[in-house]
Amino acid sequence: MSQLFNVGYFNEEDLKNEGFKSLGENVRISRNCTIIGTHNISIGDNVRIDEYSSIIASETGYVRLGSFIHIAGYCLLSGGSGVVLEDFTGLSHGVHIYSRTDDYSGNHLTNPTVPKKYLCLSEGEVKLKRHVIVGSGSVILPKVTIGEGCSIGALSLVTKDIDEWGVYFGCPVKRLKNRSKRLLDLEKELIIERARKGK
Repeated sequence: MSQLFNVGYFNEEDLKNEGFKSLGENVRISRNCTIIGTHNISIGDNVRIDEYSSIIASETGYVRLGSFIHIAGYCLLSGGSGVVLEDFTGLSHGVHIYSRTDDYSGNHLTNPTVPKKYLCLSEGEVKLKRHVIVGSGSVILPKVTIGEGCSIGALSLVTKDIDEWGVYFGCPVKRLKNRSKRLLDLEKELIIERARKGK
């Protein structure tokens, strides 16, 4: 098979000496991702991060990924003030999560080349609880918790906390309806099956 277009993935064996805070089993990270601040990044088991995604956890920032997580291509996790994805979460292509943003009012200067005394940052941890899925092109801003079991439709903007077990969509997001909890039964089934196989 041609390697010209098949960049491939690093696995946990390749990654074990790269200084991650913690690193689980069955981890796959595309070879063309950008990862900054590995010492502030924790990754659980069964995690896949696809092409051209960026995870940034420099300085005092952090990114914590649970288990059974998929991050599709071209995603950004900007963890300057913390990003947490709990178990069974998923990000579709091009999702951007920001734990820090500039003030856009014009009352302060902006961008990281300016000394901090001239800036006014909005910052705070972003947390996606278990079984959250976020659609392509969505943006999540700082100080947001998305409740367990939520789905966020493509091209949505999340600016505030989201209640659990809902289907949300829009700019800014609005709750459309409840989300089925059947996936909790499927999670139990998966865990039992893996235990039988000794995984």
